[in-house]
Amino acid sequence: MTAKTHCGEGKGRDDCTHQLAVKSSIHRQELLKWNGWGYNDSKFIFNKKGQAEFTGRRYRLGGMVLPTFKEWIEKTFGASLEHKSTSRASLNVNDVPPSVVNEEFLRDLIATKISYSQDAEDRVFRGHGHCLHEIFALREGIFRRIPDIVVWPVCHEDVVKIVELACKHSLCIIPFGGGTSVSSALECPEEEKRTIVSLDTSQMNRILWIDEKNLTACVEAGIVGQDLEKQLAESGFCTGHEPDSMEFSSLGGWVATRASGMKKNIYGNIEDLVIHIKMVTPRGIVEKNCQVPRMSTGPDIHHFIMGSEGTLGVVTEVTIKIRPVPEYQKYGSVVFPNFERGVACLREVAKQRCAPASIRLVDNAQFQFGHALKPQVASIFTSFLDGLKKFYITKFKGFDPNVLCVATLLFEGDREKVLQHEKQVYDIATKFGGLAAGEDNGQRGYMLTFVIAYLRDLGLDYYIIGESFETSVPWDRVLDLCRNVKERIARECKEKGVQFAPFSTCRVTQTYDAGACVYFYFAFNYRGISDPIHVYEQIERAAREEILANGGSLSHHHGVGKLRKRWMKESISDVGLGMLRSVKEYVDPNNIFGNKNLL
Repeated sequence: MTAKTHCGEGKGRDDCTHQLAVKSSIHRQELLKWNGWGYNDSKFIFNKKGQAEFTGRRYRLGGMVLPTFKEWIEKTFGASLEHKSTSRASLNVNDVPPSVVNEEFLRDLIATKISYSQDAEDRVFRGHGHCLHEIFALREGIFRRIPDIVVWPVCHEDVVKIVELACKHSLCIIPFGGGTSVSSALECPEEEKRTIVSLDTSQMNRILWIDEKNLTACVEAGIVGQDLEKQLAESGFCTGHEPDSMEFSSLGGWVATRASGMKKNIYGNIEDLVIHIKMVTPRGIVEKNCQVPRMSTGPDIHHFIMGSEGTLGVVTEVTIKIRPVPEYQKYGSVVFPNFERGVACLREVAKQRCAPASIRLVDNAQFQFGHALKPQVASIFTSFLDGLKKFYITKFKGFDPNVLCVATLLFEGDREKVLQHEKQVYDIATKFGGLAAGEDNGQRGYMLTFVIAYLRDLGLDYYIIGESFETSVPWDRVLDLCRNVKERIARECKEKGVQFAPFSTCRVTQTYDAGACVYFYFAFNYRGISDPIHVYEQIERAAREEILANGGSLSHHHGVGKLRKRWMKESISDVGLGMLRSVKEYVDPNNIFGNKNLL
């Protein structure tokens, strides 16, 4: 293999038909839910016996019965299988606003031979992300402003043509990658009168080349995370970037939102992985003149692009760092007597700069939650061993099962170094009262990350609404922030008339020298509330205010979108906001990229 391998030989975009692009995109669309998270064949259900199970075969949990989950959900939320809400089983196209497209633009678009669609299903699918209020509206069959037309460019040059036509005819473009946004970033502004074009990058999904000498790869921005890792692995490489949404989110989306992955401790966040970005704007193409590891040429223009959330243009190609696929992987877990000890351990691990690829600490509520998702035990022997472990931890060591917390670990790299690294981390944990809790628990905790999002759909079937939100915070504020946010949520729920105690839980997911990322889950039973989404949003807003008051950031990796932009001035200062506006006004003076995110 040569130093720079050009991938997809014989499959150049000149040889690809745009009709095939549309068919490929629709095929992916048919695999996914139109009004919920993930694959159509994967979901949590209650079977005829009233037991919870997870359908499909895409995940390790698939086909397994979860014997304690029903009891947990009834106890935690006051929910009952007898109280079930209804959702639209399929999309009624008559409910969808008609497509209004500039006819001159359409004639010019047809001349380019770029694939497009005005079908209701295609437009609805790309008119939303995965915020609670967006999914709730879909389930109710409520559609406000959605894209008027979907276009599928298959290369950088196609994007240039689309942006030029949008400028010529004064249209609005909203870039669409994997559709996993949880910040209202993909919602169309209701007051937008221009034709809205959803620019779907899913067909820009090739690795253009791999440079083995410099350990870089140039990749089209529409590729989704799991496909990127799979294709790189065929050549013996990986990026190591694994956000919770990696099955569905795209490389361009990671750049646009300043994403973070579960293994950032050794691979870095997206800003650490990016070497070069090519972006199409109304002013032209933004890119650097060379692909070097660092430049001192004024402010880094990449930092205008990363986190711009589709307000300046479309990212088309990204050159990223790659590494050889790790030789060895090992999971682990540690149980601590309480959350305070666990946080102190993670702080020490960060201080000694010996964090494994992933280290995540869940509080007791989240530990109980994860335990409720444990599949039915296959054998008496396994059940006996579980009982012994529980007896040892709770009786012999005196851990209170209603207070203890657990950290899950993932080590990667050279086998000998991993084993040395593992010993160092466990030695630190021991100093804080931690007990090794086994590889199986660590692996299970890591894999549960990819199915947790499916639970919201089940909850909505039984009057339970929930969402996640995150922040980053200095180490000395972690415990106060976690406690105060949970207390604020409980207080707000009571004041807003929520009849059942809310479920609020947190975990520390990424560690840094100066602080950590804290990730919250929050949900409640909304029976008896006439406008549950409004109540939920009021409570979530109060939780965000509490985060900011306790020294936390507006976001760690979800981004701002339209959901959190009210706090941008407070977060980056009036002058900082003015700087962002000035860039927007120069690059996009006619607001072609008019999704109204950030500003």
